[in-house]
Amino acid sequence: MKSIQTQQTPGEYAAGQIVLEMVIPVHNEQHVLEASVETVWRRLRDEFPYPFRITIADSASTDGTLLVARRLASTRPEVRVRTMDRKGRGLALKHAWLGSDALVLAYMDVDLSTDLGALFPLVAPLLSGHSDVAIGSRLAHGSHVVRGLKREFISRSYNFILHWSLRTGFTDAQCGFKAIRSDVARELLPLVEDETWFFDTEVLVLAERCRLRIHEVPVDWYDDPDSRVHITSTARDDLRGVWRLSRSRRERDPEIRNLRKALGRLGIEDSARSDQALGQAAEQPVPEAVQLAE
Repeated sequence: MKSIQTQQTPGEYAAGQIVLEMVIPVHNEQHVLEASVETVWRRLRDEFPYPFRITIADSASTDGTLLVARRLASTRPEVRVRTMDRKGRGLALKHAWLGSDALVLAYMDVDLSTDLGALFPLVAPLLSGHSDVAIGSRLAHGSHVVRGLKREFISRSYNFILHWSLRTGFTDAQCGFKAIRSDVARELLPLVEDETWFFDTEVLVLAERCRLRIHEVPVDWYDDPDSRVHITSTARDDLRGVWRLSRSRRERDPEIRNLRKALGRLGIEDSARSDQALGQAAEQPVPEAVQLAE
């Protein structure tokens, strides 16, 4: 595997280089898409000092979402549209990110539940080269979250299961507000198998196993009462994903070692855990709730 090159710093950007690509994955979101994209576009135009692009990644919408997206792209040169012929949030993100020429890749959910004030703190450590992946966290100190007790309980329980079974170090796997350096994404994403809601978790777990530097940003987050996420089916699929990652650990060790080697030119010397701790995590029994999901 070819070693990747060190990311450019802000002063080294070539003329016309897109620095940030913000992907908004959508499926049947015609009623909120225009207002959300306009909000993100204005915020980036007014506050982000480098060239940017907004990509609407449509995954098999059956309403008027694609028409709205194409109209936005025709009026805003910074907006473009990518389409997939089958549904899958992870599929849409993977397709858009791997097809991007930007230096930093990000995404946020179309409901804009995360306050956009966290955008620059999210991407700044990636632009400077101090981090490889950045995530918004609703569970980090300093965050402010407005949501029901049921969703709060499910979120905390899921992240506890991740920490207990996979020995993860990040606090919030599911917040729809993340960014990654494109050079890292090109190496990491081909290893990600999930194409739905577990995509985020799998990216972060593999990133930790590859000893990438993950930066967390506390966010202000307001629950969307009209969310399209089906809690029961999503939770079941997530637990199955945890089971798969826990059981495939040893099988994928050679891939992870090769990827660590390829990413070594990033200057990563400190690991969130030693190889010994990684081995212990592989032996850690999987919680009963995860086993039942299988």
